[in-house]
Amino acid sequence: MHLSLIPQLKHTNSDNFFLLAGPCAIEGEEMAMRIAEKVVAITDALKIPYVFKGSFKKANRSRIDSFTGIGDEKALKILQKVSETFKVPTVTDIHTEQDAAMAAEYVDVLQIPAFLARQTDLVVAAAQTGKTVNIKKGQFMSPESMKHAVTKVTDSGNEKAWITDRGTMFGYQDMVVDFRGIPTMKQYAPVVLDVTHSLQQPNQSSGVTGGRPALIGTMSRAGIAAGVDGLFMETHFDPANAKSDGANMLDLSLLEKLLTDLVVIRKTINSL
Repeated sequence: MHLSLIPQLKHTNSDNFFLLAGPCAIEGEEMAMRIAEKVVAITDALKIPYVFKGSFKKANRSRIDSFTGIGDEKALKILQKVSETFKVPTVTDIHTEQDAAMAAEYVDVLQIPAFLARQTDLVVAAAQTGKTVNIKKGQFMSPESMKHAVTKVTDSGNEKAWITDRGTMFGYQDMVVDFRGIPTMKQYAPVVLDVTHSLQQPNQSSGVTGGRPALIGTMSRAGIAAGVDGLFMETHFDPANAKSDGANMLDLSLLEKLLTDLVVIRKTINSL
């Protein structure tokens, strides 16, 4: 699918990678607007097609006392305000078939979490909204198996599908990205690399997921070199105090330098 099919997506003819970025979860309006304003300014200057990311709720939590959200409608309205204010599309996760129709009223891209990539009813419900569907590759799935996930979208009458690789389980508490899978999955749909979740260290004894954010630059550069179409990364101005996934988020102050470097790498790859 061509990026021009995404409402309000700018710089679609820049030959750059596209970017899905924002906080893990919508914690409130002020934080969402602050992050969006910064990322929009950076991506406009670099001519990177940009989709603001924020989860309106977090259903996949290790502990029952983990932060799950500020309220579905409240968070979705904040996503809508971000889109209207900065003229950018938005993406959010959904977890149930009922979520699909509800979230589609507010956002432009519906994301299927990796744990749910094989949930046929959920994928079909997302596809039937007509929105772009971003399917995260299950940590337990092969690149080849993602063909069937994409087919569920296209067989539902929707040609707008992306695949996002967020790593594969490596033992119990680590993830690894197999870059051999990128060209395989690109046969089925545009491929995004989730550079922050692929650096998670899940299943910690504390019930709080760890991560290796110092490697975000390394992972991002490798992804661009491997030919991914887009990058996904979570960013926050205060990762240490973020309510969800702070351990593997990129500090917002580091984003401009990283994206500037990645644009240079992309131009080099395109010239080969």
